[in-house]
Amino acid sequence: MKKILGIVRKVLVWIVVAVAVCMMIFTVISVTTFNRNDRSLFGYKAFVVRTDSMSKTDFDAGDLIFVKEVSPSTLKEGDIITFISQDSESFGETITHKIRRKTTDAKGNPGFVTYGTTTDTDDATIVTYPYILGKYTGHIPDVGTFFNFMKTTQGYMLCIFVPFMLLILYQGFRCIQLFRKYKQEQMAEMEAERQKLSEEREESARVLAELEALKAQLAEKEIREGTDDYE
Repeated sequence: MKKILGIVRKVLVWIVVAVAVCMMIFTVISVTTFNRNDRSLFGYKAFVVRTDSMSKTDFDAGDLIFVKEVSPSTLKEGDIITFISQDSESFGETITHKIRRKTTDAKGNPGFVTYGTTTDTDDATIVTYPYILGKYTGHIPDVGTFFNFMKTTQGYMLCIFVPFMLLILYQGFRCIQLFRKYKQEQMAEMEAERQKLSEEREESARVLAELEALKAQLAEKEIREGTDDYE
């Protein structure tokens, strides 16, 4: 039973370590990669959805979406794209909407009319090629919500700081246990050594007593023999 409990304890410790390390790695990657227009990995970017403008058909606010860098000329009606908004109400924000049709702006630049499927309302500004970041390829539900939580003080404390502190406290407790066990073993060894010395002293005293008794017997024998010779 002790062996099984020891194995379970080790497994739990390693699970805590793995979770804490994964959370730390995820936080570092998310902070340096997610929602960064200038960062990509193997041609993909990751963004956290901020609104429910596409929740009717594709993804919800808080989901993490993946966007692949593509040539704007290859995009077509029905594709979902991520772009930097040029609308006055959302200027500079990263938007992910569906293409309704191809078109050109007032200057003749090629672009797309986009819309959010939830409201089915066209965006006010045509999305031209320079502002397109890529084509939507998939999403992971609610990961963005978790990412945003991880960036808060509460998220850091709960997902990273607390697990590592528990691990440190556990290792400190284990060190105390090992030290106590070492001291107990050391005391047991010292007690065994004292017991051994005591037994050796008792044996020496017994041998000495036997020698003294033998010496006395020899002396008595010599006296008797001397007396016999005199007679």
